[in-house]
Order: sequence, then C-alpha cells, then structure tokens
Amino acid sequence: MFSDVAANLLVIISTPELIGLSMLGVGLGIVLGCLPGISSTMSLAILLPITYSMSPEAAMVFLIGVFSSSVYGGSVSAILLNIPGTPGAIVTQLDGYPMARQGKAGEALTYALLASTFGGALGLVLLLVISPLLAAAAMNFRSPEFAAATVFGLTMLAYAAPGSTFKGLMAGLVGLICGMVGFDTVTDVPRFTFGSPALDSGIDLVPLTVGLFGLSEILRNIELGSARTTAVATIGRLMPPLSKILPMWKPMVRGSGIGAVVGAIPAAGSAISVAVSYAQEQRLSKTPERFGKGAPEGIVAPEAANNAGVGGSLIPMMTLGIPGDSMTAILMGALLLHGLRPGPALFAEHPEFIAAVYVALFLALVFTAIFGLAFIRQIVRLMRLPGNVLMVLVALLCIVGAFAIRNNITDVYVMIAFGFIGLVMGRIGIPIAPVAFGLILGPILEENMRRTLILSGGDWSAFVTRPIAAALLAVSLAAVLYPMLSALRRKRRAKT
Repeated sequence: MFSDVAANLLVIISTPELIGLSMLGVGLGIVLGCLPGISSTMSLAILLPITYSMSPEAAMVFLIGVFSSSVYGGSVSAILLNIPGTPGAIVTQLDGYPMARQGKAGEALTYALLASTFGGALGLVLLLVISPLLAAAAMNFRSPEFAAATVFGLTMLAYAAPGSTFKGLMAGLVGLICGMVGFDTVTDVPRFTFGSPALDSGIDLVPLTVGLFGLSEILRNIELGSARTTAVATIGRLMPPLSKILPMWKPMVRGSGIGAVVGAIPAAGSAISVAVSYAQEQRLSKTPERFGKGAPEGIVAPEAANNAGVGGSLIPMMTLGIPGDSMTAILMGALLLHGLRPGPALFAEHPEFIAAVYVALFLALVFTAIFGLAFIRQIVRLMRLPGNVLMVLVALLCIVGAFAIRNNITDVYVMIAFGFIGLVMGRIGIPIAPVAFGLILGPILEENMRRTLILSGGDWSAFVTRPIAAALLAVSLAAVLYPMLSALRRKRRAKT
C-alpha cells in the first residue's frame, strides 16, 4: 500500500491539473469555512456538482481539499467573530475570541493552523495504518454482515445526533423511504412515485443534500435576519514566539489522538472529540482558570482533535461503506456518482484509487498550511462581505448544482422541497443528517437484506446466527433502548 501511495504521489505531483484542483479545493474550503453560516457540510454539498464530469481521482482530490481545509477555516470566524464557521469550531471560540480581543488574533490563528496541520497529519497516518487492516477483516463480510453494519451506522447516527434519539431514527427512516423512490431494481415496479414520471428515476443524492444542507441554511439565515458580529479590527503579528509554540506539542498530541479515535467511530462527529479534548486539557492544566480567557491550549487541543477527525472519519466510510459523519456522507455520495461503492471490495478492486485518497489528504494538509500562513490576512477581508450578497451567491450555486447533475428541472424542485423540509425539521428539533444517511445507506440495506432472505429461504434468523452480524445488531438495539431506559429511570427518581 505504501508503494502505491508513493507511486500515486508522483503521478499527482506530475499532473498540473490535479495539483491545481487540490489548490482550488483548499482555497475554496478555507474561504467557505471561515464565512459564518456556511459549514463544511454545506461547502461540500454546493461544490459536489462541479465534480460530476471529473474522473473519480480528480473528484476526490478536489473534494478532500475542500473537506480538510474547511475544517480549519471554521476556526477563523470562531476566533475573529466569536461565530464558529463549522460545528467542530464551537469550542475553539471559547479561548480564540478572548485571545483575539487581547490583540493576539494573528497568534491565535497560527496556533489553530499549526494544530490543524499536526492533527490532520496524525489522522492521515491512522487512516494509512488502520484502513487496510479493517478492510481485510471486512472482506469476510457477507450480506447479513453488511445489512447489520448498515443498521448499525444509521442507529449510531441517530444516537449521536443532537436531540431525541427517536427523532433521529425517524429522520433516518425518511431517508430510507427516499432511497426507495423509483423503479424497484428486482421487480422493476415503480414505488413511492405517486404516479409522477418525474420520480421514476428516483431521488438523486445531490439535490437532496444541496437542499437539506445548503438551501435550508440560507432560509434559516433569512429567517433569523442578517445581523453579524463585527470582526476583530486588527490581526496583529501571526507567529507567536518559539518559546510559546514548543510547549504546545503535548496538547497537540493528546487532542490529535482523541480526534482520530473518536472520528473513526461512525456518527460520533467532531463535536464530541473537541469537547473531550478541551475538557481533558483543562483538567490536566496547572492553571485551569486561564481557560476561557485566551489560553493557547484551549485553541490547540480542540483544533488538533477537529482535524485529526478528518482522517478518522474516512476509515468507516472507505472500509465498511458507512459514513463517519455528514461530510463523509457527501464524499460517499460522490463515489457512488462515479460508479465506486465504498467498502472492502474497493481496496481489492481499486487500490490505485485508495492510494489517491491518501495522497489527496496529504496535499490538502500541505496546501492548507501554505495558504493559511501566506494569505490569511487576505482571506479575513472576505469575512466583511455583506451577508445578503453571500446568501444570493450560494443560492445560485444551489440551483445550478441541482440542475447540472442530470439537466432535469425536477431536481431543482426536489432541491427546493428539501430546502423547506430541512428548515421545518430544524425548527422542530429533528436532525437533518440522518435523512442523507438514509438515502445513501437505504439501497445498500435493502439489497443485502433481500439477498440474505432469498439465500436463507425467508429465514430471518440468518441475521443473528452469524456472530458479527448479531453483535452489530445487538449494539444497535442497545443504542435505541438506552435513551428510553434512561428516561424511565429519571422519571422514577423524580417521583421518589
């Protein structure tokens, strides 16, 4: 595998188009990530249609550049505006913004950049080491295991999603139903089309994700108004003294380790890893009272964890075909658009593509570090764009992106519909990410479930007689029952 990575690194470096795509992806990722109201997921969703005409390798080089750099970009607005550009930057603002208010905004941005680069590198190493081993083990999976793994992924997402686990499961069920729209692949009978020929070909992933993550966010910003916090006026010097940088290696290592491990857990998300890493540093610090007042460790640890999770979240997506979070769900959708199904077979059938993914993440880290140091002052100026102008530009990208996939106006209507659905779901506290997960994993679940039942003669016990499938289903059941049992226990305690 390492020889394949080296060979692909030479191929990509010698191909100006791929280098240019990586640089473009990184530049767009940093810019979109630092703009309030545009998350990493939204950035990937609105830029995914651009990759439709690219080769699979070129698409991954571009999208991973956007993915990795937008995670760092979220820290820019967290530090300068006290508004996290991405969910993983929520903790960064606790010490980043106070540090910026002290006239050390440039130093805070550099701490975030160094931690992001270090964490991303450790996540890449983990991806290189763990993915082939897990893929080799998953080669023993058969239809019952893949069906159980899909159920496990959907359940973990519902469990980890904010709010009620039951609401998360309902959202995932909506996504499963959306994945069934169109002609049945076995019986060739139309399902859930309501007699509309426009739905015979099913609901495409791109308009759904662009609507849920892109248009719904625009509508939410319009509903809340265009008020924006004023950015810190002066950046100051960028490079902190070396005597202050060197002691940061311990928080970087601890945060990176936490982020990589938590990121590899399906649906755990960056919010968990950054919160754990921040709490860990505050607990280990000899001066915990500095946290929340501009402590560099409060920036370094969560940013290292946030970016280490990029490599970690790619592990379940590439090896098991289960998205690690909403961002890798869109990356998985990009692979499906290009005729590649993530999973253990991908390692055996397309090792050159796997190596290209590793190289793409390496280049994204390198270019993020270069752009962050060289152009951060220019990037910060973009944050002063009027909010209404920004939202109009993003809305146009959503419409063009939804239409360009199949040149079908129906996809634009689908995108608009899911934009309003996402807005309503946000109002009533239902997470939207499980809908996209359900659309992606639904056909995989249906295919493997039906194959298992056909081979077993309709015997449902086939899913629990194989140890791995039974264990995954048991963990999924426990994740569903645990919140219910906890709620009952709290009610009993309240009565007594």
